[in-house]
Amino acid sequence: MTDGAPGRRPATAHEVAKLAGVSQSAVSRVFTPGASVAPATRERVVAAASQLGYRPNLVARSLITRRSNLIGVVVPGNGNPFYQRALEALSVAFAKLGYGVLLFTTDPLANSDPILDDVLRYRVDALVLISTSLSSRFAEECVQVGLPVVMFNRKTDSNAASSVTGENRLGAELIAEFLLAAKHRRYAYVAGLEQSSTSRDREEGFMECLARHNVKHVERQVGHYSASGAEKAVRALLGSKQPPDAIFCANDHMALAAISVARAEFGLQLGSDVSIVGFDNIDMGSWPLFSLTTYSQPVGSMVERTVDIVARQLAGDAALSVQEVTCGQLIVRDSARKPKSGLSTQDGNCIWTLPQTASRAG
Repeated sequence: MTDGAPGRRPATAHEVAKLAGVSQSAVSRVFTPGASVAPATRERVVAAASQLGYRPNLVARSLITRRSNLIGVVVPGNGNPFYQRALEALSVAFAKLGYGVLLFTTDPLANSDPILDDVLRYRVDALVLISTSLSSRFAEECVQVGLPVVMFNRKTDSNAASSVTGENRLGAELIAEFLLAAKHRRYAYVAGLEQSSTSRDREEGFMECLARHNVKHVERQVGHYSASGAEKAVRALLGSKQPPDAIFCANDHMALAAISVARAEFGLQLGSDVSIVGFDNIDMGSWPLFSLTTYSQPVGSMVERTVDIVARQLAGDAALSVQEVTCGQLIVRDSARKPKSGLSTQDGNCIWTLPQTASRAG
């Protein structure tokens, strides 16, 4: 009978131990992430397991250890490349610690809080929320039932759950200063989702900075963090009697859609007729077709901090609640008019920083 024949009994850890000449506990340690095993012992066990076709019974182990070695990750189903990049990086980082990733997707425009029932049914060890549509209450409920949770790229109002975000408010303030320095006259903001802390913080930073500089009116539309929503929003802005000459979109996903509408439907020249700025610095933004000016969110650093917080919670610090903010930069490309000062080159990117002589007081 071949190894793949129907009815073949799976090899056991006892049989692997016998063939390798080690104890059954040694076999268990070899297949336990992070366990200390002598290299020679590991080599014999892996060779014996391969010969017998042995696979550890993860279900049985989870019943004994009360751990599934699975991390739940919740992402919105809106195709935002920033979320896809974060998901890939999280999967790689957790795999290095011996954890698999179980993906949950949500409707970005719907209330997806009932997903908690699914999360608990799959017995994930921890949860990372990179969805903008989940409420603060959902994260707090996870904390209440003892499920470690970290919010990625957003935060709760109560700070009950840990969070890792970019410089949403400060980044948006710098975008406003940048557009002011380039002498724009009419400003607009395309928001993400109304209930999203990320969109709210970016809007507040942008609006408050403009107000300090005596900009009395800023047009506003909601793009729902989607390409179609952004297209509709930008059509309304550019089709008005006094269209803006500077548009800040709450993320790059919407900014790329805005660029397409401005060019294809209104025949506008980016950086001359209108400036469009995003937030995230996704890879597509650097393509010559878009050449998007944007405030960066360092996915690598954000993922590193998220995984570290989850690991600390799983190690016993269940009450840990921290709010991490990772630093970014305003990367200047051709989608926006450039100021005369404040530009420099770093790591191959054109960066804008607020000149020392400029005043945030307006």
